[in-house]
Amino acid sequence: MVFKCRSCGGNVVYDPEQGRMCCPYCGGLDTQEEEAGNGQPVCASCGAPLETGQFSSAVRCAYCGQYTILDEQIAQERRPRFILPFRLGRKQAETCLQTEFQNRIFAPASFLSEATLSGMEGYYVPFWLYDMAADCHFDGTGTRVRVWRSGDAEYTETSWFRVVRDMQVRFDRIPADASVRFPDAVMDLMEPYDYSGLADFAPEYMSGFLGEVYNGPSSEYASRAEERAKADAHSLLRQTTAGYSTLIPDRETVEVEEQEVQFALLPVWRYTYRYRDRDYDCYVNGQTGKLAGELPLSPFCLLLYGGTFFACLMAVLMLAWTCLLLL
Repeated sequence: MVFKCRSCGGNVVYDPEQGRMCCPYCGGLDTQEEEAGNGQPVCASCGAPLETGQFSSAVRCAYCGQYTILDEQIAQERRPRFILPFRLGRKQAETCLQTEFQNRIFAPASFLSEATLSGMEGYYVPFWLYDMAADCHFDGTGTRVRVWRSGDAEYTETSWFRVVRDMQVRFDRIPADASVRFPDAVMDLMEPYDYSGLADFAPEYMSGFLGEVYNGPSSEYASRAEERAKADAHSLLRQTTAGYSTLIPDRETVEVEEQEVQFALLPVWRYTYRYRDRDYDCYVNGQTGKLAGELPLSPFCLLLYGGTFFACLMAVLMLAWTCLLLL
């Protein structure tokens, strides 16, 4: 599936900054016409073979740059329930990177060059969103200690309490990314997303970006959501028992049950910089601009600044030594 411009025939893509479909060739807005695929992994524009992976749902032609959405990958059970459209365009994502890293003096000179930043791509990352219900119980002993003085004597009063708490907590849409390509720890750092921007899935939002379907069923990723729900529920439970000098639990349980799960696509910009035979990846939340990634270090820059620091230090020491000789 591709979206062609009615005016010029160009590839119409979704523009995050305008929040609508835009033709980058003639500037037309909402001029798209859907052109269904023929079931073959070839570019509808130039006929070149498309590089598709097992889980690819949207790809870009390496020859002409046209974006193609793979119809069969977004059909039936693999069709997302929700999509969170990109809010940040490429230039805005580049600005986020430059703001974060431009003062990192040990990075290679070309790390944020225009040529390397041009390789940044926007991805719709597959996520499972879990609704969880937690049943929490605490039973224990708490104490409150009061200390006061009267004359020369100090008194201590200890009061003992039986502490019982029962609490039910519901968690809506706990995210767990379902892609091997994107590291779980980094995707966790992309949070939080503002779910008020979630929209019912429509393929138009994917035009101009790369995408994947989930790499495994929701049952494979549920444990991550359950662990997060348990940790948060435990924290909330303990907040209700604050105010005691000591607290000794006799029984504390948090039982989590999955209520509902939905498949959604969430936006991430990915910038890959290759340096000394290694790839360094930086990620930008396509909605909020939150950034996570790894910065390469240039041995030349380290040596240069190290040498400069050493030279300045020696100059200061020589000046101090000269001053001592003159005294």
